[in-house]
Amino acid sequence: MRFILILWLCLVLPFAGFAQETGQQPDGTISVENDARQDAAIAERIRDILRQLDGYEQVSVSVADGIVTLRGTALEATQIEALNGLVGRVEGVVAIENEVTETTDVVQRLNPAIDRIRARFEQFIAFLPLILVAATAGILVFLLGLFIARMKRPWDSIAPNAFIADIYRQVIRLIFAIAAVVLALDLLNATALLGTILGAAGIVGLAIGFAVRDTVENFISSIMLSIRQPFRPKDLVEIEGDLGHVIRLTSRATILLSLDGNHIRIPNSTVFKAKIINYTRNNERRFTFTFGIDPNADIAEAQRIMMDALAELPFVLAAPGPAVWVEEVGDSTINITAAGWIMQHETGIGMAKGEAIRVVKARLEEAGINLPEPTYRLIGPGPTGPAQPDARPGDKPSRTPERVEVQDVGTEETKALQEIIEAEREALPEDDLLRREAPQE
Repeated sequence: MRFILILWLCLVLPFAGFAQETGQQPDGTISVENDARQDAAIAERIRDILRQLDGYEQVSVSVADGIVTLRGTALEATQIEALNGLVGRVEGVVAIENEVTETTDVVQRLNPAIDRIRARFEQFIAFLPLILVAATAGILVFLLGLFIARMKRPWDSIAPNAFIADIYRQVIRLIFAIAAVVLALDLLNATALLGTILGAAGIVGLAIGFAVRDTVENFISSIMLSIRQPFRPKDLVEIEGDLGHVIRLTSRATILLSLDGNHIRIPNSTVFKAKIINYTRNNERRFTFTFGIDPNADIAEAQRIMMDALAELPFVLAAPGPAVWVEEVGDSTINITAAGWIMQHETGIGMAKGEAIRVVKARLEEAGINLPEPTYRLIGPGPTGPAQPDARPGDKPSRTPERVEVQDVGTEETKALQEIIEAEREALPEDDLLRREAPQE
């Protein structure tokens, strides 16, 4: 029995001592020392990072078991939010407690702004020689453009009129101004700014174009009218129902002088789109008038008399010759229209028409053909009896009319108006875009 007990002790006691020695190793102590060392390393790493950045001078860092606690103040809320992402990228960080608040200290908030202003001023001083060189180069290019634009010989010779020549000069000024800006920005290595400027200018130009659409349309119409002129100075034209002689074509409007001596100003956009009747373009011009003769008269004889009367007028052309035709049957007359052609630059159209009417009327009356006034018959109750012949208001006692002589007709009626037109044109000759040698539609 004693032998068995000694054998059991010999077998069990070595293993029991080994187990007790193994359980007493400082595993936990070693782990605690490693965690404290790691927390200190994390805290030191975060402090080094914050020292390299601006705005985190008042931030303190503490780390316990991988949990980072941040306290203190910062200048901006964005800097406070950026701390979480910045600290979270450090290895070993388990969690972040961000207790940093935005500072309200006036001095701390003003110092960065003052530093930024000082830095920008120092940068401007450093760039000042380059800025002066760029500005000088841009100004020289712009002045060169102004000098070229002011030259008269090339632009006045290639442009059809002064208005187009002035447009050429403005385009040259604009091209050289853009070139000056591009050169200056290129010397400053700020060409990216040019794209922004051009984009903004394009948007502003589009908005202005919609706002002044009528003005732009009028400007383009002025260019087209000055290049392809539908009329000449002093031409008698009718535009949108307005009749008058052309005084001048300006960069904004066409100015007419009516037959009554009044100015008519029509915008060029309206003139460009309007129907224009030019009475001066052809030397020959026709006048017409209508007579109402007695229905009982011989129509063919009346036509022959009117034709002979027109033929004896010295200012009526033989080719194209006069013409007479029955226009219509009126209520109490037969309306006959007569037409004759004249050389309007030698004979006034108004005087010619008036003289033709006077002579034709006289010849019809000499032949006994009446020109009755309109008559109306009233029907109503009355005494019965034989019908009485109707009395015509146009009927007159028969008499032999005197022979009417033909008078000479010239252009005296338009001489006074032509003098007014010449005076108007000489008042502002430089403002007129009309030229005799320009192409005409």
